[in-house]
Order: sequence, then C-alpha cells, then structure tokens
Amino acid sequence: MCIVAFAWKAHPRWKMVAIGNRDELHARPAESLHRWETYDHLLAGRDAIAGGTWLGVSEEGRFAVVTNLYGFGAPQPERASRGDLLRDFLAGHGRYADLASTQYADFNPFNLITVEGDQAIIHSSRPRQESIVLEPGVHGLSNGPVDSPWPKSPHLNAQLDAWLAADRDHPEQLLDSLSDPRTFEPETVSSPPGPTELEPQHSAIFIRNPAYGTRCSTVVAIDQAGGGMILERRFAPSGEAIGESKLSFSWPNST
Repeated sequence: MCIVAFAWKAHPRWKMVAIGNRDELHARPAESLHRWETYDHLLAGRDAIAGGTWLGVSEEGRFAVVTNLYGFGAPQPERASRGDLLRDFLAGHGRYADLASTQYADFNPFNLITVEGDQAIIHSSRPRQESIVLEPGVHGLSNGPVDSPWPKSPHLNAQLDAWLAADRDHPEQLLDSLSDPRTFEPETVSSPPGPTELEPQHSAIFIRNPAYGTRCSTVVAIDQAGGGMILERRFAPSGEAIGESKLSFSWPNST
C-alpha cells in the first residue's frame, strides 16, 4: 500500500477501521483478495511474483499493512520481500512470524502497521528499526517517514475521522475517500520525496497512470464484538474499476 488511514479504538462501535490504496506497476501480476488455501484463516491479495501480500487479516486476530518508504536510496532487489513479513506474521508461521526477532534492515525501507490481539503497533525500518505502540485514534502512513507524513496522509486521516464522527453504518462508503485524484506540487511534499518522475502526479491519494498507479482500494472494518469485513476494489491502468471482492470474517472477542 502507498497510503493508509488507520483508526484504532476511535469509535464506540468500531475497534479498527483501515482504508488504503495500493500503488504499483500495473504490469506486476497479483491475485485479488481471497481466503488463502495454505492458511484458510488468512484473507488477503497476493503478489504473484514474490508470494507475499501488502495488506491482510487473519481470523486468529491479526492485521497488517505495509507501505514503501522513500528517501533512503533505490530498492535493492536482492533484499527479502517486504510482503513476506506480512505473510508470515498473518499466517503465524514462517521465518518472519515473530516480528520482534526480525531484522528490518534485511528489507528495503518500509512502514508497517500490525494488530495482534488487543495491541496495534507501527513499525519503521529507517532511519532505524523501531516499533511504537499506537494509542487510540486515527493514524496514517504514506511513503514518507512516520514523523514526517506526506500531505495526502493527513487529508485521508481527516476523511476517516469525519466518517467515524458521523457515526455511519456502512464502511463501504469510505471507498469514496480513496478515489480523490487531487495532487500536490513537489515542493509541498514532505522531505524526503520519492523518485522525481513519480511527482507530483503520484502524490495524489488515487493515482491514475497507465504504467504505475492505484491498483486497488481496500477497506477493513472490525467491530467491538469481532465481526469484520474486508472489501477490495480493483482498477485498470486507465483508472476504471474492473472488479470488487468482499469477505466477512470474525476475530476472537477480547473484550
């Protein structure tokens, strides 16, 4: 994902609401949101090349979403896939299932939000490895550092906050907030920026570009009783919607 707004214990009804867009090369193959055969408690899309995912939930009570982090050099293809972190954490098995013992320097730069049980944590791999427990409220990630978000990130946070304040019942409505094509001029993007050829058109919440753009929008909502839904809307290189998947799931009730 390249932008995420994340509400944690910010509403009497909703334990967690996450909304975000995945920006990627349209030519990179991916499987749409589905329940994985290898781990039937895991619901996520899958990168068809590396085998990991960018966002997912587990019915064992876990959630994870990752964004690339710009400003620390070009990606190094020999490094481990960031999607493997999410796959193993969500599955509860594999080399990276225990994030506390994982060396984030083994991966290209990233930001990561995880939920397990009754705790939400934001992780960052640069400029140093750190993990911070999140307080109740609305938080955001984009391609900038956690303490220096790109301007599109606070805007999306505000959209999610407004939806919660309106006490609405249908998380699907949040897809509208993810379709905003407005851009920011390069000088308004928080330092460090991404590759110059991706700015300013790639500083929008929704990126319409035939080569590299928004591939899918996702909404995840989990109520206080553990009832959850995950909705994914997919887009063609033209920016037109081409498919949608919605799955229901349940989390263990920790209240």
